[in-house]
Amino acid sequence: MSIRFSVAVAAALVTAALALPARAHEGHDHGEKPPPVSTSLAPRGEAASEHFELVAVADGSRLILHIDRFRTNEPVRAASLVVETVDGPVTATPAGDGSYHVAAPWLAKGGHHDLVVSITDGAEADILSLDIDVPAPTASPVAATDRVATFQAIASDFGARLSRLDPIIVAASGGFLLGLVAMRLGRRSGVAAAAVLALAVMIMAGSSAFAHGDHAGDEKPIQGAALSPPRGASGDLAQRLPDGAVFVPKPTQHLLVLRTSLTEQASHRRTLELPGRVIPDPNASGIVQSSVGGRLGPPASGIFPRLGTPVRKGDVLATVTPPIQAVDMSDMRQTQGQIDQQLAIVARRVERFTKLATTGAVAQTQLDDAVAELKGLQERRASLDLTRREPEALVAPVDGIIAQAGAVAGQMAAPGTILFQVVDPKRLWVEALSFDTLTAAQDASARLADGRSLALAYQGSGLIDRNQAVPVQFAVSGETAEVRVGQFVTVLAATDTARDGLALPRSAVVRSANGQDVVYEHVSAERFVARPVRIEPLDGSRILIAEGIGPGKRIVVQGSELLDQVR
Repeated sequence: MSIRFSVAVAAALVTAALALPARAHEGHDHGEKPPPVSTSLAPRGEAASEHFELVAVADGSRLILHIDRFRTNEPVRAASLVVETVDGPVTATPAGDGSYHVAAPWLAKGGHHDLVVSITDGAEADILSLDIDVPAPTASPVAATDRVATFQAIASDFGARLSRLDPIIVAASGGFLLGLVAMRLGRRSGVAAAAVLALAVMIMAGSSAFAHGDHAGDEKPIQGAALSPPRGASGDLAQRLPDGAVFVPKPTQHLLVLRTSLTEQASHRRTLELPGRVIPDPNASGIVQSSVGGRLGPPASGIFPRLGTPVRKGDVLATVTPPIQAVDMSDMRQTQGQIDQQLAIVARRVERFTKLATTGAVAQTQLDDAVAELKGLQERRASLDLTRREPEALVAPVDGIIAQAGAVAGQMAAPGTILFQVVDPKRLWVEALSFDTLTAAQDASARLADGRSLALAYQGSGLIDRNQAVPVQFAVSGETAEVRVGQFVTVLAATDTARDGLALPRSAVVRSANGQDVVYEHVSAERFVARPVRIEPLDGSRILIAEGIGPGKRIVVQGSELLDQVR
């Protein structure tokens, strides 16, 4: 048999062998498959108690511990941990990122390890036991001394890798390449032809093994090749598992700030959301108006009070000087002339009666009447002068601060114009519009735009509709710092209707791709499962779970939107 003939046979064998994977045997589907779930997870163990949840991760020759609150999933960063190991008790060292590290050289040997961890956090203490299974280390690779064996291993691996490609393309490419090799080695010894034939047989064997189930995912380490790097905690990634659950390592949970709450069956009263705004307490506020029209002027200090200036009841805030018209001035002058004339007459009468009273010619009563008439005329004359010179003083009606100011020097103010508003900032009310009847015994609170809440005390409701709504007034209880009059708020008022169920924050519910409402249950330390639920509105910040989950379940109430994005 010639060399060229041997090479041709080898090329034919390669072509036939590489075409085998195109026909999958019964029970397998070699079409496009979803990407496999990452398996680069470090060996780990977990345990939980009423207070704590513990996850231990083997990372080479050290043990990484994560401690969280069982109910809330909040990391415990200042606990004292003592781990009972094969080398005796070891105190864990805080790493600064919420985890605790323990030197564990015995982990490098692999095998099954039982651990007991004592946890002390303030007044709470607990002992948790867990186990970790660490794979045994693979033997060190041995350098290949037999070139033929090494060549066979490389050929087998090469055939397995080629089998992942399209069989028709690979078959054509393989036949072409072997043809080139045949032309190159055709004039040399028969050993070269034998090597080509051996290569073809090895590729055929690798392709046949692939066609019968030895897939790329089931490859065995090849002697003489480099081994895969060891798996560690740094390779743990959040991922969605084939059953739909979500695996999230503890470091990722801390990064996403995932928080949980334990569901409890209880009776809840439905709460109404009402639009409202902050108003001043009518018993601790007042307005300053001018009773007459006139020109405004500053008080004796010469400065109008600014916004936010504290004032006391009775303080002069401004003055109003009424204008005097020409007609009024003429009347005033005529009246002054008449009064001056009467003053002169009465003054002479008093002088005459005084002289005659000493001789007894005039009775004392006549003298007293003349003196009284003289004093009355003098007071009338003085009041006319005062009317022309003295302005009206505008004073603060209550103690508080200046909440509104509209006075300008020289401004002409009409009668009834509001120039100042004085408000006590510690006594504020909230007025809301309600479409339902509210009773005095109901609890209420106001939510500001920045998320803060104010406790409210019911004061009363009106009987006159405002656009089919009834005004309801509440007094703000507690601290009123940074609350302004006229600020819009959302009033949450509880009704008398009570309902039994599981209450959760609205942030716990996310909408799935098919429109179903779901919540994520924290089933284990690093595993979350989506639970379809039916919800009903409860109040502005909570919903009521009607169906889907029961009491005693740990449900994610913060970070569920981020958890839903894990793929």
